[in-house]
Amino acid sequence: MDLVADELHAAIHEQTPTIFDSVKLRPIMRRRFAFLSRSGTRQAAHKLDRFAGRFVDYRFYGRSISRQYDMFHVTDHSYGHLVHVLPACRTGVYCHDLDAFRCLVEPDRDPRPIWYRRLATHVLRGLQKASVVFYNSEAVRNEILEHALVPAGSLVHAPLGVAAEYVPGCIEKLIPGPYLLHVGSCAPRKRVDVLLDVFSRVHRDRPDLLLVHVGAPFTDTFERRIDSLGIRSAIVALTGLSRERVAALYGNAKLVLLPSDAEGFCLPVIEALACGARVVASDIPVLREVGGDALTYCPPGNIDTWVETVRGLVDAPSRGPDREIRLAQASRYSWARHARIIVDAYASVLAARDSTSGSFGEAEL
Repeated sequence: MDLVADELHAAIHEQTPTIFDSVKLRPIMRRRFAFLSRSGTRQAAHKLDRFAGRFVDYRFYGRSISRQYDMFHVTDHSYGHLVHVLPACRTGVYCHDLDAFRCLVEPDRDPRPIWYRRLATHVLRGLQKASVVFYNSEAVRNEILEHALVPAGSLVHAPLGVAAEYVPGCIEKLIPGPYLLHVGSCAPRKRVDVLLDVFSRVHRDRPDLLLVHVGAPFTDTFERRIDSLGIRSAIVALTGLSRERVAALYGNAKLVLLPSDAEGFCLPVIEALACGARVVASDIPVLREVGGDALTYCPPGNIDTWVETVRGLVDAPSRGPDREIRLAQASRYSWARHARIIVDAYASVLAARDSTSGSFGEAEL
């Protein structure tokens, strides 16, 4: 979650430069397995490097700096194992969702081999040792408490924010012609299968309409689905874009489609709203929480309802929640607020432990 670390670091420096000294720590990933980066094995080499970096290099690095700072903030729960080597009483972890622990709390839903479950257990036990665990939505909090992973008293709600680049009025058009937009990964919970099926049916009536996907490349399964649906020429897949370009895509899209059946928060919701875009999203509690009255909702996985809703909105640009409502909902989320909540939480932790008053350093791993 480099985005979260970068935005938090900048917001702390902007708000409290004379009180808090925030240091962003991010060891460089070593390329141990470059020798495997021949054709067909490049992806495997990258995964092995990431695994070694996360569970070997970061662990030694964390141990080496454990005495150098007053507080530590781990910005991604999948690095919760670092709490094993950092001073747990002075370390917090941000929990984005429970995907990393799904194999433990719902093994039937996410079956994994024993080595994976043991690693997940190691990460979870580290998170459980932290003095404070931040969460981004009530949906995540409810899951944490439902599975009794962390005591309620250790939890702090710190919603994510909208980056400054996501603003309405961008006139740059990256895609000629009308298009629907999806921003996100191809993880199963994102329901890209629903996205493709809905678009293929809408496209029959509007052959000029494109589907733009921004994020991780389509998996082989989805590539085959695209071909079987006969929509290859209407698909535009983009990756590695700057925020300014993503903002331009949001602002000029006919609709932003988010058919996920599970989310921890879903940043694209508030990013799209901040750009003034109309959003159609799955009617699940977390998206209701984040999007409020500013979204148009459809039952998750209900293709017929999605098709009818998307067709209606494409044909009637004035339908859906008013633009003022969309922008007002996005304005509720800011990185400044996110940073303030986290800083206040750590100040409380220090005060509760009778720590030395005055300025202190906060390291983000």
